[in-house]
Amino acid sequence: MTEIRYDWTQEEISKIYHSPLLDLIFRAATIHRENKDYAEVQISSLISIKTGGCPEDCAYCPQAARYNTGVDVHAIMPKEEVVAVAQRAKNGGASRLCMGAAWREVRDNRDFDKVIDMVKAVNELDMEVCCTLGMLTEGQAQRLADAGLYAYNHNLDTSEDDYKRIITTRTYDDRLKTLDHVRKAKISVCSGGIIGLGETAQDRISMLKTLSNMPKHPESVPINALVPVQGTPLAEQPRISVWDMVRMIATTRIIMPKTVVRLSAGRTEMSTVEQAMCFMAGANSIFAGEKLLTTPNPSFDEDMAMFQLLGLTPRKAFKNGRPSKEIREMSINEVI
Repeated sequence: MTEIRYDWTQEEISKIYHSPLLDLIFRAATIHRENKDYAEVQISSLISIKTGGCPEDCAYCPQAARYNTGVDVHAIMPKEEVVAVAQRAKNGGASRLCMGAAWREVRDNRDFDKVIDMVKAVNELDMEVCCTLGMLTEGQAQRLADAGLYAYNHNLDTSEDDYKRIITTRTYDDRLKTLDHVRKAKISVCSGGIIGLGETAQDRISMLKTLSNMPKHPESVPINALVPVQGTPLAEQPRISVWDMVRMIATTRIIMPKTVVRLSAGRTEMSTVEQAMCFMAGANSIFAGEKLLTTPNPSFDEDMAMFQLLGLTPRKAFKNGRPSKEIREMSINEVI
């Protein structure tokens, strides 16, 4: 069985990333088969429960209030509507629902109370519930944990050195603090990045080094390809090659063997053959449904046809088990 390491160096990861492509894919595929059911892929669905009007300046994001991107701003969705969307996603094969809100940080107000109610309601559908709501305090993370939140997504986006070029309204350390709060609350961590922002290969490698050297690897690492949106500062950024995605996925699989590697934004531009290469390289999760927050995404029907062609099977919810009541209570005591 592959050794799990938390002390990867920049040079070691760089050597893996830049290795001959077929050798890289073969090594990643071998490790994937040693540690996971390689034919099993989790299907997640992502919905925007509160869209637009965000005060941040993320250069890639159409939901930033300062950019004119044509995104329709809407307040937080009613719980009943979220549950209906979740049920449709489950019927389509999804085992996880991720709810995203265009906030800089969570505030202790009625909107957060509504999110807590949504988490509890979707939990009753026997789906893994994930949220991406911006920065969290320890207490807020604990409230989400008590409501039954399974995972929290908070991407690093890029390397620490490159970060200020992409975002100035919060720091890299802010991101890491939120992940620490999530981990203390015994919520599983979902954190990855975006490639195609104009970053260098070394920036990508540095981001993976940060993730792989955490005290515990993120349970989930999304690898997103930038989807350029008119009105954002990165609107004219050229689309990356699928081989860049394959290299990132394979490298992630090799250095974090147990982690779920998510083939995330950018799939609409990939053929079935290109997506198959990503699965071969170690991806074992996708987002399905016609939108990823505000950008296009393949439909459930398209993905089910691809799964049948490639011999893939959807992963069931809670395969690694639900956090026990005792573990939740332990995390409460840690916060107190």
